[in-house]
This record gives sequence, C-alpha cells and structure tokens, in this order.
Amino acid sequence: MRILDTHLHLIYPDRFSYPWLEGFDAINKPWRVEDYFQEALALGIESALHMEVDAAERDMFAESEFMASIHPRVAGVIAACRPEKEDFERQLEMFTQIPNIRGLRRVLHQSPDELSQTEVFRDNLGLLAKHGLSFDLCLRGDQLALARPLVDAAPDTQFILDHCGVPDMTTENFATWQADISELAKRPNVAGKISGIIAYGGPDWSIQSLKPTFEHMIDSFGWNRVVWGSDHPVCTLTASLTQWVKTTHSLLTGASETEIASLLHRNAERIYLS
Repeated sequence: MRILDTHLHLIYPDRFSYPWLEGFDAINKPWRVEDYFQEALALGIESALHMEVDAAERDMFAESEFMASIHPRVAGVIAACRPEKEDFERQLEMFTQIPNIRGLRRVLHQSPDELSQTEVFRDNLGLLAKHGLSFDLCLRGDQLALARPLVDAAPDTQFILDHCGVPDMTTENFATWQADISELAKRPNVAGKISGIIAYGGPDWSIQSLKPTFEHMIDSFGWNRVVWGSDHPVCTLTASLTQWVKTTHSLLTGASETEIASLLHRNAERIYLS
C-alpha cells in the first residue's frame, strides 16, 4: 500500500536558522531529502509533503521557495505564515507566486493562547479558501478549545489537526482530550492527522499505549477525514521512521483495504493536492 507522508520536516541548517532546535540536540543537525527517501521508499512512502520547520521568521519565504522544488517526490509544501499580522494578504500574494504551496501553518503550541484568538487571526484564515490553501492546526491537547472559533469563523477553509492534537496519553487528561477531539470533529472542515504520537508517547510507548489515541481519532473523524504523517525527524526522538510505519500497519490490523488506502494516501491527495 503506497503512502503519502503529509508531515515531513527537512532541515538545512546551512541555509536556514531554526532557533527551537537548540533545545533538541538529538535532531539538531541536517536532515536532507535524499537521506529520507533512502529509508522511506523501502517502506512504501512514494511521496511526501514538506511541513515548515518553524524556521526563523526572516527565512519563512525562502524556506518555502527552496522546498517547493527540492525533489520530485516532494509533492507539495505547507509553508509557515503569520495570520496574526495585518499584512497577511500580502503574505498570501507572495505565497501564491511559489509553485507547489498546498497549505499554510502557524506553530501555536509554543505561542501564547491569545495569539490565535484575535479577530485579525480568524479573518485571515478565512482568506485561505479562495486561494485553495489549507491550514494545519498545531496545538497541544490542552489548547484544543482554541481551534473551535478558528474553524467556525472560516467554514470554507480546510483545516488539518496535526499530531492527533498532542494528547497526554498517560494521565486523566486523556479523557478531556477525547471529549475535545469529538467536539472538534463535528466540524466538517476539519481533518485529523495521525502523526507525532510516537514522539509524544514517551520512550516506553507501545502499540497498545498508542491504540486508544489512534482508535479515537478514527472513531471521531471517520476513515474519510484522516491523513497520515511521519513527523520525521521528530519521530526519531523515540523511534525510527521504519518503526513508525510498521507500528501504523499494526494499528491498522482489521481495517479494510479501502480504509487503509484512505488513511495512507487517498484522503491526503484530496485534501492537500486536489
């Protein structure tokens, strides 16, 4: 079964600055496209979308331009943006000049909650639909309620929730995450991304520990509104790309061929590439 990876981070420190990586020594190094596909192709990953890597703001457009043509198997780019700014329409005009831009993302899980809760931010996300661009929601589990007014204010914009909403899988907070996911999934313009849970599952993760998160995402969004992502190289903090793909197939045990294809490539092609 072929896979379209919707969440690949390529890191080129010789070209761009990534201040946040200073706190992650294990992955604070180059991660190049050729090395990724050397492992990925053998796993059935035939193409990928580059997910912006929260480079320094001065590198935001340069990163997108570089990644848009970096490799024939990189099918598109989700670019960094700043919807909180009044000049967002000018940003959009610049992005539309870059071929292969498929969506935008603003990292919110390390930002103050109020950043995304302004009228300017909400209105700017509403502009994406007319440009055919989606928006990836990057929020922690305790921030999921922040997504609702954004999604509700931009009903024509396609949203994708990264990393299953970063659940806390080890405490009683998991029940709160389940309720928040169920509520968010009621919005038809939101899809869920099965990614990141290897890294967020802790060093002692197992298929059994990840299963409740996986199953609740499927139960909430359904097979037609979920996509798959590697979150490479962040996933390597606790597992290799190979381990994550094999774990995914184990989590898919019992699913039909149509359901598996929907998660691994069909939904992503429709949501990001059509």
